[in-house]
Amino acid sequence: MTFDVAHARGLFPSLGDGWIHFDPQAGMQIPDAVASAVSTGFRSLVSAPGGVYPGSQATLDVVSTARRAIADLLAADAAGVVLGPSVAALIGNLADAYGTQRWWGTEVLLSKVDDEANIVPWLRHASALGARVRWAEMDIETGQLPTEQFADLISDATKIVAVTLASSTTGALTDISEIATLAHGAGAKLIVDASSAAPYLSLDIAELGADVVVVSADRWGGPRVAAMVFADPAEIDGLEMLSIDPTASGPARLEVGQHQGALLAGVIASVEHLASIDDDAIGKRRRRLVTSLDGLYEYLQRLMFYLINSLENLNPVRVFGTAENRIPLVSFTVDGVSGDKVVRRLADNGICALTAVPSRALAQAGVDEADGAVTIGLAPYSTPYEVDHLVRTLASLA
Repeated sequence: MTFDVAHARGLFPSLGDGWIHFDPQAGMQIPDAVASAVSTGFRSLVSAPGGVYPGSQATLDVVSTARRAIADLLAADAAGVVLGPSVAALIGNLADAYGTQRWWGTEVLLSKVDDEANIVPWLRHASALGARVRWAEMDIETGQLPTEQFADLISDATKIVAVTLASSTTGALTDISEIATLAHGAGAKLIVDASSAAPYLSLDIAELGADVVVVSADRWGGPRVAAMVFADPAEIDGLEMLSIDPTASGPARLEVGQHQGALLAGVIASVEHLASIDDDAIGKRRRRLVTSLDGLYEYLQRLMFYLINSLENLNPVRVFGTAENRIPLVSFTVDGVSGDKVVRRLADNGICALTAVPSRALAQAGVDEADGAVTIGLAPYSTPYEVDHLVRTLASLA
């Protein structure tokens, strides 16, 4: 069935503000179902889990339900879902949980394509605990992370390989399964940041081959809550305890503080929203997620290539990356015009866009010399009309 963008737009009341939102990488617009769930949760889920009274039991139930929702999103086991405030916080916790003995004399392999959330925590621990850091480089022409370099970069000393599934600057997808084979062959753990990809792709942690996958619900219209999912939940028991609760078990061992029940209610609603964004999706939630996200991806792929082709027809515009295998996101510069000025002109014409966040990948591509780039992302509510308005505005600027 053809993806029904009109149905999808009807799920987002904030679209009535009159703006065109091309900034989902900073947080997608909030669906009505998520806003209602959080609002209701703040009125009813006020007790911390652990008590025997109804309010506490309700919060305990919402924590368990949130784990199951994220597990459905990644075809994973809910017993391996660790919840937290952000991707950076969860990865920092994971680095702590590996303990000090894991680091001495070892190597950590990072990617310059990744967001800082999957770089900085590893750098800090490597520096403090005596591990060597190696880097995987981006292909400047395609914007991709070439997998063939990992055969030379991974060695018996490598203990951590941290990569992104999709670049938040060029949109290019990474062949995680090939990297997983190399990492596991050397006895290393593969940590994958799937935050940029999760709003668009039906993901399966077993098919990826990752040991740990991290995602952030705000990227698909949920609250700012993140999840760290272990392919093998039993691995959690072998890590150092981080919880301040000495009785914590399972994923709670790696959760430092108490959860906010209302926000977790929003996480549950946001996953259900993804599963329902295609009105024709039927069956259990995992099956509906696959159907909805596959239909959404096909629609946004067509719209994305229309956008890229339109941008490339504007002579002063330079698009970064030529990869066809990508999520619906693109970064570009306009000759002679700073990224900040482009974003301001777009805002003057009712378009929300972002100046590209400084990144190692864009620096490698020479964006610093180009006076900043602009990043555009598509969402389930994006339309060809909105793309046309963006391109006309850029043409007038150039």
